[in-house]
Amino acid sequence: MTHDVGILFDAAFERHDTGPGHPERPLRLGAIGAGLRSAGLLGAALLLSPKSVADDVLHRIHAPEYVRRVGEHCRARKRFIDVPDSAICADSDEIARLAAGGVVEAARRIGRGELQRAFCAVRPPGHHAERDRSMGFCLYNNIALAATVFRDEFALQRIAIVDFDVHHGNGTQHMFESDARVLFVSTHGHPRFLYPGTGHEHETGVGAGAGFTMNITFMPDEGDAAHRSAMEERVLPALRAYQPQVLLLSAGFDAHADDPLGCMALSDEHFGWMTGALLEATADSTGGRVLSVLEGGYNLDVLRRCVPAHVRQLIEHR
Repeated sequence: MTHDVGILFDAAFERHDTGPGHPERPLRLGAIGAGLRSAGLLGAALLLSPKSVADDVLHRIHAPEYVRRVGEHCRARKRFIDVPDSAICADSDEIARLAAGGVVEAARRIGRGELQRAFCAVRPPGHHAERDRSMGFCLYNNIALAATVFRDEFALQRIAIVDFDVHHGNGTQHMFESDARVLFVSTHGHPRFLYPGTGHEHETGVGAGAGFTMNITFMPDEGDAAHRSAMEERVLPALRAYQPQVLLLSAGFDAHADDPLGCMALSDEHFGWMTGALLEATADSTGGRVLSVLEGGYNLDVLRRCVPAHVRQLIEHR
């Protein structure tokens, strides 16, 4: 048994009730839990507990007025915030704060050397959340908050975020596109065909951050071969050149061929291969420090199979 890897997994995240028919549903967590238990992975890592995020931490990336508005909408029992896709319930602000705070605490434990790696199975997801509004099922941008922990609390100067969700991580990109201390790499379906319509390859950063945003797009039905080529020819070399001190992963599983909301055709095996390749490419510069945070993935069987393949690499890769 090893405890240099942590897993944030808690039934509290199922209390974020998005309503009948919504794809970002509590059953996603049940499928992930079943897969991790069946693979024996929950017992091979330190089980982390969620902890509510403080307002001053949220305000690093989100406007105070937006944070206040999320709380007010939930207390008023409104059914969504900003866009109908971003469904909420009375408990959603509390649960989103637990998700964000759990990710922040996992980042701090990695920063302090108490953990080497962690996987955070949280919901709601976060990478579409902008500074001042919700988008695409997301309330608070969990991965962006983790990046601020390493940047602001541990003074790291080279933080890499790789987002392999099938949808572009617009919120994360916009929060760091002018900051050379964060390399943001997103592989996703082409914005002409897929939500949210951002993440064109010409979007490469602005100002001091020019050149530190990389968007790699795929046409509908492109699968393992195209994605592997992009990883080997573009993503992995960019990571080796940047020499990140920590690797953050926005781990979406909706680029799988069987996902109902995606347009790509990745296989089960590709997620394990990709995770291992990312860990290998960054091992020397990060010292193995990796934080992975759940984003999308809406086919329950895919989650049950592919999340364990991803987590197994985090636990076993040396």
